[in-house]
Order: sequence, then C-alpha cells, then structure tokens
Amino acid sequence: MSIAENSPGKVLIVGAGPGASDLITVKGLRALRQADIVFYDALVNPQLLSETDEAAEKVFVGKRCGRHALDQREINRWMVFEAQAGKTVVRLKGGDPLVFGRGGEEALACEEAGIEFELIPGVSSALGAASYAGIPLTHRGIASSVAFITAREGRENESGQNKLASLAKAADTLVIFMGGSRLRSIVKSLIGAGLSASTPVAVISEATLHKQQTIVAKLSTIAEQVARARLTTPMLIIVGEVAYLSTALNWFERQRRAVPAIEPDAPAELILLQWPE
Repeated sequence: MSIAENSPGKVLIVGAGPGASDLITVKGLRALRQADIVFYDALVNPQLLSETDEAAEKVFVGKRCGRHALDQREINRWMVFEAQAGKTVVRLKGGDPLVFGRGGEEALACEEAGIEFELIPGVSSALGAASYAGIPLTHRGIASSVAFITAREGRENESGQNKLASLAKAADTLVIFMGGSRLRSIVKSLIGAGLSASTPVAVISEATLHKQQTIVAKLSTIAEQVARARLTTPMLIIVGEVAYLSTALNWFERQRRAVPAIEPDAPAELILLQWPE
C-alpha cells in the first residue's frame, strides 16, 4: 500500500455483509487490503479491520440508535478530502451499501467532487438474517412477493407508518429494517391496515453472529414476546407466512444447541432459539 504523490485517489463503497466476518465478498476483502484509510460503521464486524494493511488508518463513523459519531455530510466531506489527497478510501458499511445504507448519497458526493468511486455489493442484512434464521423470503405456494421497508422514517412523521400500512397486504412477505424499538407501533399499524392478528412474525436479533436469537410468534403477541426475551439490537422483522418456516429450518441456532424440529404449520405461540450460556 502506497500513496503516489499527486495521484488521483479513489473511494470504494463496500458492503461488509450482515455481521459474520466470513460473509463479506472476495472483492470486498480485496478492497480492504488495498485501503489507505477505512471509514467503518457500527454494524461492521471488527474482525474485518484486521484484513487491512497495518499502516491503514481506521476511522469509526457509525450510527446506532440515534447516536451518530459523525453527521452524514461530514462523512461525505471527509471521504472526498482523503481521496483528493490521493488515497484509496474504503467506506465499509454493514449489509449492502445500497439497501438502507446511504451508499447512494456517498457515491453522489464522490461524483459531484469528481472522485472516482466503486460500489461493491454486500450480503444485505435482510438476506443474511433470513438465511441464518431459516426463513425463505419467497416460497412456492406460500409467498411469491417480498417488500423491504425501514421503520426509522416514521419517527419524524407519519410517512413511514403510511407506507408500512400500504404494503401490509401488497406483498406476501414484509422485511422491516430498524424496527426493533418501534415493534408495538408497527404491529398496531399492520393490524390497523387489515393484516390478521394471527399472521406469523419473526424477529431476529444479532443475525449471523454468535448471539443470534430468533423469536417466531403471532402478530398480536410478538411485541410482548420480544420484550420478555429482552432481545438486543440490531433486530430485523419478517412478517408473513414464511416466518413459521424458521421453526423447522433454523439450522444456524440449532447446530449450536439441539432444538427439536417443529412442523411449520404447528400452532406455535413462541419459539425462542438461543445460545447456551
């Protein structure tokens, strides 16, 4: 790794995957290994930073539960500044940078500044969490459509809740990002939009990591069950009939602790799969 004098820099916006360090792409790892400076998020597995050159600078710019290390505009300006200095800049983001990751905003900042950039995809947290909880987001005879939505927008106005309500029956499977702290209001919105209170819901905490926990319950009781289990963020919410398939297909949590298989259509009020102490 070296910085040539007066050479143009470059920004690589990299998806780190959903949490587990081995779910980053080969191209993502290659980018890390050539970085002069890495700006990384809170949800990035810290083990990935060991893949960088010893001389590479590592800067935490994470956002978590409303607490921001830096404003997004500051992150954009800093990335551009370092690239203008001739450095190879890696912006390392949890999941995929273009799925609720603001990667598009950062790419636009580079474009406006005349900085070369690449967008390197990652495994979205939605896909990673679903796979590691044993939930096919589409399944023949059960679900042929899926919608992704963030719950965070509704904190400032009602647009997020309205969008959620409009999607309630428009897609067979709903995947809700950043909704763990707003689960009760999400449930209220979905039921108010006409979704049955018995609709299966899965809430996945710490997806793909050693502490992953999955709760499957009915829409009417999921908030109570999640509160009782004291799940920690980040959490992903999956709403739809496919959620019950986790009771039979949750291979990741079952391989750490023997859990008897439950038929997907069994009347399960709560299935909590968690790691032994």
